[in-house]
Amino acid sequence: MADAVLTVRSLTGVEMTLPVAGPGMRSYAFLIDWQIRLLGALAVLLIVVLLRLLPGLPKPLGAHLLVGGGIVALSIYLLYQPVAEIVTRGRTPGLRTAGARIVTLEGTTPGVGSLLIRNVFRLIDALPLCYVVGLITCMLTERHVRLGDIVAGTVMVCAAEAAGAPLERLVLHAQRSALTPDTAELVHDLLERFNTLAPAQRTALALAVLRKVDPDFDVSGTAPEEGALRARLEALLGSVERS
Repeated sequence: MADAVLTVRSLTGVEMTLPVAGPGMRSYAFLIDWQIRLLGALAVLLIVVLLRLLPGLPKPLGAHLLVGGGIVALSIYLLYQPVAEIVTRGRTPGLRTAGARIVTLEGTTPGVGSLLIRNVFRLIDALPLCYVVGLITCMLTERHVRLGDIVAGTVMVCAAEAAGAPLERLVLHAQRSALTPDTAELVHDLLERFNTLAPAQRTALALAVLRKVDPDFDVSGTAPEEGALRARLEALLGSVERS
């Protein structure tokens, strides 16, 4: 089977291909997150046991500590995955270590609802044990998705330089500039592909974008040089770095 990719279209109309994470990468990311939540739960239980060994601790208080510690440990184990995905916007510690991230079919960050849905379906994907259903589904589907991803409309993609980094830089650019997120994506996409376009094409696109998003851009007289157009676009994003 050829390497699966997720093809999305940006606001500039240019298609992007994001490599899809395979069953191996998915399993690696899950094992890391599983170890984190297991160690967190065990740490709570260890603290409770040590507290119960304190001399002079009343038995009723020790019993309450044991019950409360058990509830906290179970909550950490069961709720770690959905909470971590929501807080990290689809990039849990395990996913970051494995070099992956969760996105929608449009290549965007999934919302809270989608992340909750994909985690609720873990109850089915985990059947009969050790995620057998989910693993089989990942191996048989074109984009290596489990049932939770199919229902939630999400995909796990590789978040290397070609995937995750541009999306993160886009968020940073949008925070630094006065542009709306959609406009920031438009400018960002053009800058990311600036050197891959033909000179006439990138000049025409840069002029068109600047006329649309920069009210202070003066197009009268001689057309600006290519370097000046790119510098103007970078200034709009509030960044001095060149890709």
